Amino acid sequence: MTSPSISPADHAHMAHALRLAEQGLYSTDPNPRVGCVIVRDGTVVGAGYHQRAGESHAEVYALRAAGERARGADVYVTLEPCNHHGRTPPCSAALIAAGVARVVIAAVDPHPKASGGIAVLRAAGIRVDSGVLAAQAEAQNPGFFSRWRRARPWVRSKLAMSLDGRTALASGASQWITGADARRDVQRWRARSSAILTGSGTVLTDNPRLTVRAEELGEPVTRQPMRVVIDGQARTPHDAAILNRDARTLIVTAGARSAWPADVEHLECAGANGHVDLVKLMQELARRDVNEVLVEAGARLNGALLEAGLIDECIIYIAPLLLGDSARGLFHLPQIATMQDKRALDIIDVRAVGRDWRLLARPK
Repeated sequence: MTSPSISPADHAHMAHALRLAEQGLYSTDPNPRVGCVIVRDGTVVGAGYHQRAGESHAEVYALRAAGERARGADVYVTLEPCNHHGRTPPCSAALIAAGVARVVIAAVDPHPKASGGIAVLRAAGIRVDSGVLAAQAEAQNPGFFSRWRRARPWVRSKLAMSLDGRTALASGASQWITGADARRDVQRWRARSSAILTGSGTVLTDNPRLTVRAEELGEPVTRQPMRVVIDGQARTPHDAAILNRDARTLIVTAGARSAWPADVEHLECAGANGHVDLVKLMQELARRDVNEVLVEAGARLNGALLEAGLIDECIIYIAPLLLGDSARGLFHLPQIATMQDKRALDIIDVRAVGRDWRLLARPK
């Protein structure tokens, strides 16, 4: 809960810290995106953001920029300062050593080892206020909070459909439903993800690489998401493009395996009837520090994930074309007999992307 003493200036400085955190959108994984602003006598004297895992945290960059001006200053940070020795020293100790007077925090850290910074700061005589723009800070790191609160990643499904709700021809061909602008937009969703998930059917039909491409992203690629193939019967060909060395690949089977290249990882995650257990898979991905998963797959896998309650968000691109009744739909679901059984979605955002439209929707 936000303290009643929080001022409009506090909100403005935290909004600044959130904008800084956004600069680490593609690079901090598996760490959260965090920004920090240091203010003394109403003037910003230091600012920084966490750039990539293993490097200094946002508070350290901001303290370096502020120098001695940090003493007696107010610090605005989008996530509770860490309180443990990991690959970097605790930020709570750095703030205490710098002699700051007040720390304003957006979201409390859900990581059990990293949390505790608030108590340590208060014990050192530093005033701490929390909850300022907390919802915005959590929305910036949905996978990090999901991983520590639900023991599974935040899962987005990327779908492209025609105006008549079709995603591919009856043959499975789907390249390309959407235009170049929408495909460039997809690169941004890929770049922020920890993993890209697909099924063996998509691999066999489209032979995708599922990598982030700098020429479409519009900036250098600093990190490639892990590619995860759900392949219950080990059908992925040895020469599939997704097995190249451009990024890590994990093939998940229900027991069967094949002589894939040595650098391709294999995970057995057997469920019922020879299928992969999707719930266990998500739990395993969380244990592997996967925050955000982008699903790029067909109707059958998307339907199975939706049925299992594992899709948190849908990114749906709608193209101004028609594919006809024989083409494939968005989700393969059990027959819905009555309107009471329909699957409702909340529309979060709608915008034009080139000649197409993009909807963000979340299952209710």
